[in-house]
Amino acid sequence: MNRRHFINLASLATVPASLDPGRALAPLERAPRILLRSSWQSVNIGDIGHTPGALSLLDRYFPEAEITLWPNDLGHGAHDLLTRNYPRLKIVEGTLDPTGKPSTPALARAWAETDMYLGGSGSGFPSSAHAASFLRATGKPVGILAVSTDPVWGFGPGQYPEGGTLQELRAKAMALPATHLSEEYRFVMDRAAFFFTRDTISLDYLKSQGVKTPILEFGPDAQLGMHLRDDARGIAYLRDQRLEMGKFIAVISRLRYTPYHTFYQRPPAASDAVKDAINTRTVEGDHGRLRDLIVAYVRNTGNRVLVCPEMTYEIQLSKDMLVDPLPADVKKNVVWRDTYWLPDEAASVYAQALAVVSIECHSPLIAFRNGTPAFHVRQPTDTCKGQMYRDMGANDWFFEIDDTDGRQLWARLNEIHKDPAAARAKVKSIMKFVEQRQKRMIDAVRTAAIGRRRT
Repeated sequence: MNRRHFINLASLATVPASLDPGRALAPLERAPRILLRSSWQSVNIGDIGHTPGALSLLDRYFPEAEITLWPNDLGHGAHDLLTRNYPRLKIVEGTLDPTGKPSTPALARAWAETDMYLGGSGSGFPSSAHAASFLRATGKPVGILAVSTDPVWGFGPGQYPEGGTLQELRAKAMALPATHLSEEYRFVMDRAAFFFTRDTISLDYLKSQGVKTPILEFGPDAQLGMHLRDDARGIAYLRDQRLEMGKFIAVISRLRYTPYHTFYQRPPAASDAVKDAINTRTVEGDHGRLRDLIVAYVRNTGNRVLVCPEMTYEIQLSKDMLVDPLPADVKKNVVWRDTYWLPDEAASVYAQALAVVSIECHSPLIAFRNGTPAFHVRQPTDTCKGQMYRDMGANDWFFEIDDTDGRQLWARLNEIHKDPAAARAKVKSIMKFVEQRQKRMIDAVRTAAIGRRRT
């Protein structure tokens, strides 16, 4: 089977001999301590899943480490998910005061006791100011685990609210001057023990900016490390909805811009009017493509479809834009999930699907981790993180939405329908490469944390 990687494995940096985590060393007086900054929001199972993904990878490749989580948001059941599955995990609350110091005694103690700061996966180097403040205050190692640093998409000077294809974003990023990177980002990146980007557009941009971290490499999104499943809940749901193993697809919708100002009930910013206008203009066309796929799949196979959310707002969106407009003969085979869920239940459901088809970025990653083929249908406003699908060898299942129609999606899905075993073998091949990079990332964490313990 043809598998194409869009990065040169031979060019990936290796750990210097002096930092080799496998070399003989004297015993440590205590376990290395890591402060994991993650859990950015809980209205998205992808953001929830970043944290158990990182924790599972650390537990697998660095089990002796003690992990303290510094979260931003553990709502919607995320707190219970973590404490139930990671009983050794410590959680510390707090933010920074106006002087850049921890706002709570517990967070200050965590800063004092940890051996390193580990920034979790996310878009745009989340909490970069916190990483910079930690570095300035403590001088301890900082490492970043699989982020995107899209310099082109957005609403700032020289940025493009309408986004673009990955090819367009790459070209624009590489045309930027070598002084484009912000001083705050550069401060951290030049001093970071390692900095892994989850896509090679971000990687190549940072290389062009002359970032000085000794390890600047591609590293897959931490969601791909999440091993958690809730089979009891997931299988019960499938049984109740008459969704048979291997005989249904899961479909996930998305607006081009998440309407945060509406469901967080905050005053709209100036950019929100632009975002709302883009959503209004594109919502029908984007979802029409998925409806055409659903119609083709049901009429050609007689099988069922699960329409489900990755974000809270997509529950109603998917009903309005995917389910309700369907013709009656198709709609009777479509299940609309009318409640939000956690990533462990989603993983159990996706594991039983023939395939997952998603405009959102992270549901396909959950599917891959559980052996299920998945399509990512990327919108131009969804930053450059979609490049990771090409980087890890899933280009055949990646689509730019404006260049794709329902017939094309069905033709590719029909290949999976005709030979599901071959498609699952392809997923296994993709994940083999992903796991190599995951181990590389945690080896870098181990080196930084243990190196700190020995200084």
